[in-house]
Amino acid sequence: MDFEGARDHSPGAANPDVSSDIPQHYIEFRNVSKTFDRPVLKNVSFYVDAGQTIAIIGRSGVGKSVTLSHIMGFMKPDSGTIIVANSNITNCPEEQLRKIRRKVTMVFQSGALFDSLTVGENILFSLELREDYNEENKEEVVDGLLKMVDLANFKDAYPGDLSTGYKRAVAIARALAAQPECILYDEPTTMVDPIMSDHLGNLMLNLKKKLGLTSVVVTHDLDLMRKVADTVVFLFKGEAIYFGPVADLEKSEHPHVKQFLAMDRVEVAGKIEEV
Repeated sequence: MDFEGARDHSPGAANPDVSSDIPQHYIEFRNVSKTFDRPVLKNVSFYVDAGQTIAIIGRSGVGKSVTLSHIMGFMKPDSGTIIVANSNITNCPEEQLRKIRRKVTMVFQSGALFDSLTVGENILFSLELREDYNEENKEEVVDGLLKMVDLANFKDAYPGDLSTGYKRAVAIARALAAQPECILYDEPTTMVDPIMSDHLGNLMLNLKKKLGLTSVVVTHDLDLMRKVADTVVFLFKGEAIYFGPVADLEKSEHPHVKQFLAMDRVEVAGKIEEV
């Protein structure tokens, strides 16, 4: 992926790589804007290629989750163009969006599991409409997915018996049951301990390597960003003030990026002192 170096975008600046009407990337935002009671996204442009992972970072309330909702087609932009799975979804009907959602799935921060179903049944639920599996095949798939996320011993447990981190691992397994091309992660390591955070990061990295999944990760966790992402979008008050390789984020001269990174270093230092 050629970025011609990291790019700091001034407010409203368009990405020169997304000027064509022909989809060139798996996911693209082309000058996307959205306003509710205030502007939430302002001329946001970025892209991610197939098999790559992009992290969307920034403080709370800067438009990260709204960006995910636009990728899933739950929201429509006020202006701009959105490409998902190499298709323009900006104004497409719900029927077409349903087809896109078979390729692109989302792991919600809450996990969104059914409390009345066991872990195995939660994953099986995603397979019920699959006509390419018989009942025996479905059980084999469930077992394989639980093994993939290191939860083989939790098939008969209920979500209420699991920690937040394990619930998210189950949610990832359930998402994988649909055999997607792309997974969106909404704050996957929020409210989990450092060990589970590291485990989830390793899981996401392994899925990327083994399955070639395209991923979009909304996160406050810069350790997770550095572990799994190829590129990063930094949102500030709805604007993409940085888009480029993760490795070059530290070189950004934008004052808000520098301040954000400095605050993270202070938090990390504080955690080390507590230990």
